[in-house]
Amino acid sequence: MRAARLLCRADAVSKRVAGNLTVIPSRRFRSTSTTETPATASLSPRWLSDVKQRIGKCLIFGANDEQIHQAGRVLSEIARDWRELVAGSEGFLTDAKRRGIYRQEVVWGEGDSMGHVNNVMYNRFAESGRVQWTQKLGMHVDPANRKAWRNVMSPSEAGLILKSITTHFKFPMTWPDHYSVYHKLRSEPTSGTSSIVLDVVVMSELHQRPAARLVEDVVVYDYVKGKKIALPPFMLDVFRDTWVSQEEVKARYSERVTDLLEDVRKLEQGTWDKSDAVEDTGSAAG
Repeated sequence: MRAARLLCRADAVSKRVAGNLTVIPSRRFRSTSTTETPATASLSPRWLSDVKQRIGKCLIFGANDEQIHQAGRVLSEIARDWRELVAGSEGFLTDAKRRGIYRQEVVWGEGDSMGHVNNVMYNRFAESGRVQWTQKLGMHVDPANRKAWRNVMSPSEAGLILKSITTHFKFPMTWPDHYSVYHKLRSEPTSGTSSIVLDVVVMSELHQRPAARLVEDVVVYDYVKGKKIALPPFMLDVFRDTWVSQEEVKARYSERVTDLLEDVRKLEQGTWDKSDAVEDTGSAAG
């Protein structure tokens, strides 16, 4: 049937575009400051999967060559940048120099009797991600203080101690899967800040959405003096820079999500959701 041929053709277009990313024009980002609420806040947690299904409905209904090409471009963008669209639009920094854990394999032994990743493991994922996050800040963002950042997670100088952690389970991950862990500052730190709240997301690579969200309350502690202290200057500078980067990323990818959803809506209005829409059911001759 023609619908099947259209789907195959769209898949081929998507692969060609993915193989030559310069074909996809860069979106124009507004220079205005971001809002507190990301574009994905009001969307279903499954919004990315929903978008793929909406595009599929358009192709099955019947689409012309231009619409098929547009669908391929959108699908290619999702396949390439889904982490940024999902996590980046919330302000999480997903680049290699700032992310915590990337595509870590779910181990079969981490599951419970139901085959689900044990709930306790998500706290361990977040903790490991936080350690990697701080170490990468020292390696890539602030190499001049790399030693100090390395000592942040050891009881020697100024360090970060977990005061509390809250976990919100979104759906049970199962084996086989991979997960990524991202951290972000909830608020901009100041010179008197002695504790920071971190939002954490454990992202399922298979389902392309959060399996768990966590909130960590972390205290700055001086192991030499044996008491809580304000953020040392080197931490404060990096965290302030991180906050600015978070806001920029949230604005950029929130706009990309908005533009992507508008593109999908136009595709719908040009196929099945128009006043004179007639479904292409193919012909007996194929």
